[in-house]
Amino acid sequence: MSTTTHSVIEPVEIPLAHASLFRFATAGSVDDGKSTLVGRLLHDSKAILADTLEAVTRTSADRGFGGEDGSAQKIDLALLTDGLRAEREQGITIDVAYRYFATDRRSFILADCPGHVQYTKNTVTGASTADAVVVLIDARKGVLEQTRRHLSVLRLLRVPNVLVAVNKIDLVGFSEDVFRTIERDVQAVAAGIGLRDVVVVPVSALEGDNVVDRSAHTPWYTDPSLLDILETLPTTDELERGMEPFRFPVQLVIRPQGALAPELAIADDAGTSFRDYRAYAGQVASGSVSVGEAVTVLPAGRTATVVGIDFAGRSLDRAVAPQSVSLRLSEEIDIARGDVIAATGTFLEVSQDVYAELCWLSVKPLREGAKVLIKHGSKTVQGLVRAVRGKLDLATFAEAPASGLELNDIGSAQIRLASPLPVESYARHRRTGAFLVIDPQDGNTLAAGLVKDHPGDHEDERYVI
Repeated sequence: MSTTTHSVIEPVEIPLAHASLFRFATAGSVDDGKSTLVGRLLHDSKAILADTLEAVTRTSADRGFGGEDGSAQKIDLALLTDGLRAEREQGITIDVAYRYFATDRRSFILADCPGHVQYTKNTVTGASTADAVVVLIDARKGVLEQTRRHLSVLRLLRVPNVLVAVNKIDLVGFSEDVFRTIERDVQAVAAGIGLRDVVVVPVSALEGDNVVDRSAHTPWYTDPSLLDILETLPTTDELERGMEPFRFPVQLVIRPQGALAPELAIADDAGTSFRDYRAYAGQVASGSVSVGEAVTVLPAGRTATVVGIDFAGRSLDRAVAPQSVSLRLSEEIDIARGDVIAATGTFLEVSQDVYAELCWLSVKPLREGAKVLIKHGSKTVQGLVRAVRGKLDLATFAEAPASGLELNDIGSAQIRLASPLPVESYARHRRTGAFLVIDPQDGNTLAAGLVKDHPGDHEDERYVI
């Protein structure tokens, strides 16, 4: 369902070609006001349906908020995102709530993530595909352990843009001293874990200060409001365009023959129609590819030339991320779902030993010798945890010795695969450097994994614990 939305900020003329879809998530400790901030953004950008606003107003009045004029001060803004019954009854966020809204400058997909420690895995889920994450801090409490954990997770996930909103600034009298102290603490934590360019903004989600419009209560803050920043940040695709080499995980092998699938007929440049061909469908994960370029199929290591790129029944000369296309190659190669087609000469040697950072998300602890399943893209293989090398100490940001990992631990491990996977360092390639660890007994997700360089190889210091 779509709705027409109107921004409360001054309209800016932006050509349609430059309009973009921006994904961002919220994170923070319990009761820092994440859901209220999301509700404020939805309310002030007029992205709430009339019947929804009416229902929230009635519920808010029953809870003592008073008033039925629909103004943000008269409703419980958190009710706009906390959709589960347990969330409404307990006053907490449990599941990731996705919301959609738009301004004159950009369309947004927003993921409101839980703050409780036991729901850290939901924060990982919401942040894994985000172009930016807004971490909330209660101005009365400052930086907490959960703040450190969330910032560490964002560093591991290589979230391109990290913003910190110092919320409830109204409850400390809009004090600049309080804000600057928290700002210094945040920057110290960011420097300790190698997280760069963190932006800190003082806000009051309940009152609306510096959320959509700049507040008169904080004359000492001269930078843009939170929404102004979100409207101008680059997306992940914009940041990585041209920086990462071509990667194409195969999702489906297309082999139409004869009259079986006439709708899949492809016409070449001369207009000759043919159906008897083999193509490999998927989404371009990074980079671009053109007809005539050499590519390598992994993990087999076979090389071929791209002879055709097909999209919606027509041929293209070039495909770029994140287009979904099918590729035709010059050689008959045994390619299956889960293989990766990459630009020749840009991929490291494929190995069955994976060294990775793990965000452990299960109450079931990890122990050396555990048998697991590793899901990378569309392929799943068996794995054996050969060694747990350590876990992150959130107080010192150093790696402490460990023989296992518990719920919400962030640590490093070595995993032996039953068959090689085309994985590479997450520090260089976000999409092909990530995987899931799955319990082979019940199919539950145990951890999010981020591939590291092998010991002795060059590593980007920003992403090393």
